[in-house]
Amino acid sequence: MNPRRENRGARSSVFDGIEEGGIRAAPSYSHEIDEHENERALEGLQDRVNLLKRLSGDINEEVETHNRMLDRMGNDMDSSRGILSGTMDRFKTVFETKSSRRMLTFVASFLALFLVVYYLTR
Repeated sequence: MNPRRENRGARSSVFDGIEEGGIRAAPSYSHEIDEHENERALEGLQDRVNLLKRLSGDINEEVETHNRMLDRMGNDMDSSRGILSGTMDRFKTVFETKSSRRMLTFVASFLALFLVVYYLTR
């Protein structure tokens, strides 16, 4: 016969009493092990749930903080827009009431002064 088959048969007779998870145990002993494993698993799940609860609370707090900051920033932008539109309205009235020649002189002198200051500070 085939020596490989004989080896397999001998091996199967040696391991007849063993299941995949180990040696068969008495039903009461197996039940106690299952309860202990379930208790450990339950404690692990409780720890994970508590961790997730704390993380979600922290995320919620962070989101609320950012929402408040964005609201303040939006209010600041609205007030800046109001100030800028008022300034632009004043410029329009200045440009409309003054003569174009006088305004050209004013803008040119302002530009020249700006360039002089720029080159002196550089």
